[in-house]
Amino acid sequence: MRTVIFDLDGTLADTSGDLLDAANHCFRHMGLGDVLRPGQDAGIALRGGRMMLTRGLERAGRYDPDLVARYYPVLLDAYAEAIDRHTVLYPGAMDAVEALRVAGYGVGICTNKPERLADLLLQRLGIRGDFASLVGADTLPVRKPDPEPLREAARRAGGDPARTLLVGDSDTDRNTARAAGVPSILVTFGPSGEDMAALEPEALMGDFAELPDLVARLIG
Repeated sequence: MRTVIFDLDGTLADTSGDLLDAANHCFRHMGLGDVLRPGQDAGIALRGGRMMLTRGLERAGRYDPDLVARYYPVLLDAYAEAIDRHTVLYPGAMDAVEALRVAGYGVGICTNKPERLADLLLQRLGIRGDFASLVGADTLPVRKPDPEPLREAARRAGGDPARTLLVGDSDTDRNTARAAGVPSILVTFGPSGEDMAALEPEALMGDFAELPDLVARLIG
């Protein structure tokens, strides 16, 4: 079976608001106030918890790798408590997923969000059952851009890892697909959308309505 594997944050859903809230919870605990700003820092949020802590501490002149390590679990707990307060699916995302399923593709998710949090978010959004596989940052001993999580997501969706593609929003996704020897489609509607063309993916996508045709062109 051919499969289409999706990144989650910044690809299927805009999770930046809830991620930034969790990071700012940590910064308030440190006595720094709300260091990161909704909207303006969405691109940082979609790079993950450790990146938010790093960039926020750098901005406050307090960067310390030990502080990042200490507060990362605090951030994850805060995020889990309010994981879907601001998060929204991008327009047309689930229509495109359903169109791919009807056309006979397996669909799954490969994310660098911890698996339990990814599963929780998908359950809260009511879409966990729409995906045949979910591979998170800690599902395997390695994470993206290592190609094995992508291959495992394809296998768990019932597909051939050589006949898959990755839909994502970052250089991490582009590099993962390249390492796996499969195509990637990068979305241009996220916070870093203007930077995607320079990564030279096999296709760029500005609207989920374009996805079924792009998939058919790239993997048949």
